[in-house]
Amino acid sequence: MLRTLGMLVTAALVAAAPAAAQTEPKVQVTVGGGWTGVYGAAADHIGNGGNFTFGLLYHINDTIGIQGEYGWNGMKKKELDLPVYPTPFITGGSNQPFFADASMQYGAGNLIVSPHVSGKTAPYFITGLGFYHRPVDITTPSVGYTTICDPYWYVCYNDLVAVDQVVGSRSSNDFGMNFGGGVNFKMTDHTSIYFEVRYHYIWGPTLNQVNPLSTGSSSSSTKANGQFLPITVGFRF
Repeated sequence: MLRTLGMLVTAALVAAAPAAAQTEPKVQVTVGGGWTGVYGAAADHIGNGGNFTFGLLYHINDTIGIQGEYGWNGMKKKELDLPVYPTPFITGGSNQPFFADASMQYGAGNLIVSPHVSGKTAPYFITGLGFYHRPVDITTPSVGYTTICDPYWYVCYNDLVAVDQVVGSRSSNDFGMNFGGGVNFKMTDHTSIYFEVRYHYIWGPTLNQVNPLSTGSSSSSTKANGQFLPITVGFRF
């Protein structure tokens, strides 16, 4: 009886060994790049661009993983025309070009959920929270005085100021979230190619604006909330 029980236990352990090996957690490096679209009100102030991501993915089991990720997004330079006056008085002004050269970097912790499938192609869902650093560099060939309140350039003057006070480098550090999905194409037991679309939303700072050209005391609040949609192709290995 004991001999038979021992044989059954041994057989069960041998049968379970491959399954345990298959579900054993493992770590993968993820590297990707692609195109980043800017949406919402920010699209009028910041151009679309490209992205690069690097991360470490820890597989808890066959369907759930935790990822630590760094992302960089470089935006195309955007031009806005602002009224510029030769003197600090609202006379004789004309629209002049101002340029914003922006980027975005972030660190995020993500949860990845993928249904267990037997084939080489597997869809997945990804969501997470992160901390975002968004710098912008403002330049212009014009001289004179202007008024501006642009939350995405992190500048808001309620009176006419010298152009030199508008140009320069600024940044904002804010929390945000992301969610999206993708498809993982398995190449070998340890490497794969992935295609991913993800939406990022960032809670930006609030700027209060008073219109100096208005005869009344009209004012408004504007937020520098960001909405980005990176489309990424990369490798996991």
